[in-house]
Amino acid sequence: MNFDFSDDLKLLREQARKFLSEKSSPKSVRKILEGAAPYDAELWRGVAGMGWLGAAVPETYGGAALGYDGLCVLAEEMGHALAPIPFSSSIYLASEAILIAGTEAQKRTHLPKLVTGERIGTLAFAEGAGNPDAVRVQAHVANGKLSGTKLPVADGEIADFAVVAADGTGKASLYLVDLRDPGVTKTSLKSLDPTRNQAKLVFQDVPAEPLGPAGQGLDLIQALLDRAAVLIAFEQVGGAQACLEMARTYATERYAFGRPIGSFQAIKHKLADVYVATELARSNAYYGAWALSTSAAELPIAAAAARVSATDAFHLAAKENIQTHGGMGFTWEADCHLYYRRAKLLATAIGTAPYWKDRLISELERRNAP
Repeated sequence: MNFDFSDDLKLLREQARKFLSEKSSPKSVRKILEGAAPYDAELWRGVAGMGWLGAAVPETYGGAALGYDGLCVLAEEMGHALAPIPFSSSIYLASEAILIAGTEAQKRTHLPKLVTGERIGTLAFAEGAGNPDAVRVQAHVANGKLSGTKLPVADGEIADFAVVAADGTGKASLYLVDLRDPGVTKTSLKSLDPTRNQAKLVFQDVPAEPLGPAGQGLDLIQALLDRAAVLIAFEQVGGAQACLEMARTYATERYAFGRPIGSFQAIKHKLADVYVATELARSNAYYGAWALSTSAAELPIAAAAARVSATDAFHLAAKENIQTHGGMGFTWEADCHLYYRRAKLLATAIGTAPYWKDRLISELERRNAP
């Protein structure tokens, strides 16, 4: 079985790498990190103009219909470039939630605006520390009005609407909520990576439109997280690859005792470990891309495996990149910390590593049960 991408998708990768290398350099990432803007609006418009926001959206709703393989390719390049835009929250989460659970009318209303970048969406599920489960869904809907608190919400400060998990029938359900409503209070949260905005959202009697069958919110969330896990794994692989390239370049250019530091075993072994971890993560991510694009029954296993290995790989790559750069690697002026910040953020974006390890084990046990 061939898990590799087609020649057309490889061409898309080259196009994306070139575009993002020009538009999303470490200098532009620092501009968001050190400035007041929560994201790079110019880059967002450029990405929308390239048609990438609708990569996996059918043409019926204004999408490019590149399929999930195309979206995976773009996700990897977003991670490689550390793109400071709400791509994951608006596309992996909000757009996918509507594709999974939305009515035809909801799809026609929201998807075209997400594809053009006119509107930004997000998923509001978490209510503080902890992994996804029913106990932590305390927000509630009564008479079509939502009240409660969600935090952290990725890009919650800049999003126009959110897919919110709330208790509406004694069980968690999903709802579409306009975040521009006066009953919504947004508070920006400090995080290790300010280039990906996090917010606290407080809802007070805000109109909520049902999304998907009532009482099936947790099942829909899990299906959504499985898809997002594969896509974020590609972002993590892209980030890990960028760290490896950065460390390798520095190791060949930095001299100590009259020779490149890359010639010393201590550095060689570090970079070899990063290479092995990154390639393992890439293999699992490709498996996840196949399962996602074919709607295979193996998707939960493939998603969990991709999530776990990519999280480990990006963390290792970001850490060893700093170590390879030595004393200057810890400084603000070096770009190493930009990747370490993103690695830490993505590691908790849709549930922590222990959560996904437990899910992988439970899915393998279910598959192998007699």
